[in-house]
Amino acid sequence: MKLEGRLFVANRMTEIKEVETPDNEGEPYSVRLERALVELCRQMDIPVPMWMKKNTHEFAAFRQTIFFKEQYTEKVRFDRFQIKNNE
Repeated sequence: MKLEGRLFVANRMTEIKEVETPDNEGEPYSVRLERALVELCRQMDIPVPMWMKKNTHEFAAFRQTIFFKEQYTEKVRFDRFQIKNNE
């Protein structure tokens, strides 16, 4: 799975990264997505956001979703974090 992450501050993109994680046969898509998201957050040195129902709907419909400051338990240095499936 290829997952791209973008950080935005005041509608300006400040950082972009892409991670590629191996797809293990028989592994559910949600597990692969979670593993890629955790790795992307680790590489970007940001906390892992809370995944909400709206994120599931957006990701299923558009293969991308946005996380806002309110979805983090810690203070973050950006306004929003966007992830996109690049497969």
